[in-house]
Amino acid sequence: MNKVILMGRLTRDPEVRYSQGEQPLAIARYSIAVDRRGRNSQDGQTADFINCVAFGRQGEFAEKYLHKGTKIALTGRIQTGSYTNKDGVKVYTTDVVVEEQEFAESKNAQGGSDNGGYVPAQSNAAPVEAGAGFINIPEGIEELPFN
Repeated sequence: MNKVILMGRLTRDPEVRYSQGEQPLAIARYSIAVDRRGRNSQDGQTADFINCVAFGRQGEFAEKYLHKGTKIALTGRIQTGSYTNKDGVKVYTTDVVVEEQEFAESKNAQGGSDNGGYVPAQSNAAPVEAGAGFINIPEGIEELPFN
């Protein structure tokens, strides 16, 4: 079985390209920094930097919503490969092919102040605190900013 579960922060914005052909396929490449447990590693490094690649809808999601510093959780599989660079040297690669990815913290926790472009419908009813940081949704709200 080849299954990987990771949680970390993007080290850079995703690089997205589209395949050639009748139906172009999004291919997003990014890396995430994953904290090591114990933090007392022998080499002084406290995180591992994992290269990831997402195809199709996952690639489109990465292009639209992910950016440097975003904390995500993902599942996927490890894929190895190799190529010969322009100097004739064989280079070996290891990537995580993303099968699922999702946000691991709220946008407010990242320090963002906007709401991703969501503009709630106008309503006269004010939200009511429901406790534990949740609010009741006012009457008249038809669309929510998530599925």
